[in-house]
Amino acid sequence: MSIDYIPPDLDGEGLRIGIVQARFNEWAGQALAQACIGELLNLGVDEGDITHVTVPGSLEVPLALAKLAANEDFDALIGLGAVIRGETYHFEVVSNESARGINEVALRYGVPVANAILTCDTDEQARARVNEKGRDAARVAVEMANLLWALDETGEPGGLGDSPDGEE
Repeated sequence: MSIDYIPPDLDGEGLRIGIVQARFNEWAGQALAQACIGELLNLGVDEGDITHVTVPGSLEVPLALAKLAANEDFDALIGLGAVIRGETYHFEVVSNESARGINEVALRYGVPVANAILTCDTDEQARARVNEKGRDAARVAVEMANLLWALDETGEPGGLGDSPDGEE
């Protein structure tokens, strides 16, 4: 008996990618987007196959991602933004709820969603992470889109691609 192994595939050719970027802490969102889009292009995603939209803040990212996912026009989605700790509990609410919402979109619609919303204590921490996190989000989106395609081709049961209510 041999193990069926599907290796990571970072070939972005032919993939359609949607990006939702929060404008709050705009400098970080712009840096994340620049790094992310640059890496998508390096991986072979065609510029014309990338849709990039912005929303006011990280709490709005999941709703825009859900709308893109519902359109079924994308192989993977990416959420970008930065939540930087302030002096109130609001940091925890925004960090937790944006992450929960992003995860919910992926599970509900069966489309990979890379979460590149930074949650940092300081601007300096965010500056140190934006480039790598942006590139990483691109790689995650491409790899996961290709994995889901490969699983569909091999006939593996997935269940995640079913309609949100579980019916076909």
